[in-house]
Amino acid sequence: MKKLVFVGLFLFQFTALTAQDQNSPNIILMIGDGMGLSQITAGMYSIGNTTALEEFETIGLAKTHAHEQFVTDSAASGTAIACGEKTYNGVLGIDPKNQYLESILEYSQTQGYLTALLATSSIVHATPAAFYANVDSRKKYQDIALQLSESNVDYFIGGGRKHFVTRDDKRNLVKEMSAYEMVNTLNKFEKSQSKKIGFFTDDDEPKRLSEGRYPDLDKLVVATLDKLATRKKPFFMMVEGSQIDWGGHANELNYVLSEFEEFNNAIAAAVAFAKKQGNTIVIVTADHETGGLSLLKGDVARNTVSGRFSTEGHTAAMVPVFAFGPGASSFSGIYENTSIFKKMKVLVQ
Repeated sequence: MKKLVFVGLFLFQFTALTAQDQNSPNIILMIGDGMGLSQITAGMYSIGNTTALEEFETIGLAKTHAHEQFVTDSAASGTAIACGEKTYNGVLGIDPKNQYLESILEYSQTQGYLTALLATSSIVHATPAAFYANVDSRKKYQDIALQLSESNVDYFIGGGRKHFVTRDDKRNLVKEMSAYEMVNTLNKFEKSQSKKIGFFTDDDEPKRLSEGRYPDLDKLVVATLDKLATRKKPFFMMVEGSQIDWGGHANELNYVLSEFEEFNNAIAAAVAFAKKQGNTIVIVTADHETGGLSLLKGDVARNTVSGRFSTEGHTAAMVPVFAFGPGASSFSGIYENTSIFKKMKVLVQ
């Protein structure tokens, strides 16, 4: 009789876990840093008047202001998207009352999700850091690196290795992260059988794509999704096209366009995965617009576009939010960027 009860309980638990896995959608959040509507428009015309974003069935608009500051930075906006609270510029994962916040990545982990972070910046840069760090300054890279080493993220890819190994406290976090296999090439990443992998793409900040940054972001997305798909568990993955923003700060349109094209390819890869696998939502947005880009001339037939920047900083323009997959309809409308976190959290539950 006891054996029958035990078997019955096991089957009940197995059924519940299976149902959770089937009903909890995978979430792929893609952030084009500094990617406002003008950057998207310019990028679209430059690659043949088409973009992977045309696949998306739902479009919304997010307000980007920080707490008591009209123009946000990537730390405050990253915190709003990742943690659902407005905060001061420069602050990561801490609200205006000095309370530590739980990110959507961390919440997903509590619900049994696998997690991954990919960026074309250093992995301790503001946007990726918003998903695992709680610090009062985005510039505290060594503190942020320590928090990543303790975060239990399954896969991470980005630059910034020096913040883990050349430290004021003399610690070598790479050696301390014994649960991880650390790799330095895409081939090694793909071949690794480890359940936790760290891939440092640069010792500091990665180069521009036009200067030879490799691997391309879409290849990294495909490789990471291939690994996540074999684990038979729901996952949360954040992918940042970091250097669209840097092109805006430099007021270099060609820089913006090349980085957007790579990000667009990564979006296409994510959508292809969602179509093939099902039960996957892809959300694409920006933390803010950078450069105040105005498009003034162009030739659609020749795939050319030119424009003018009004600032080397950020602007307060709303940014688009695109959603594809289960739950996508909830991302329509106009709302604060903090709502992106809240909408994702509903999907995880």
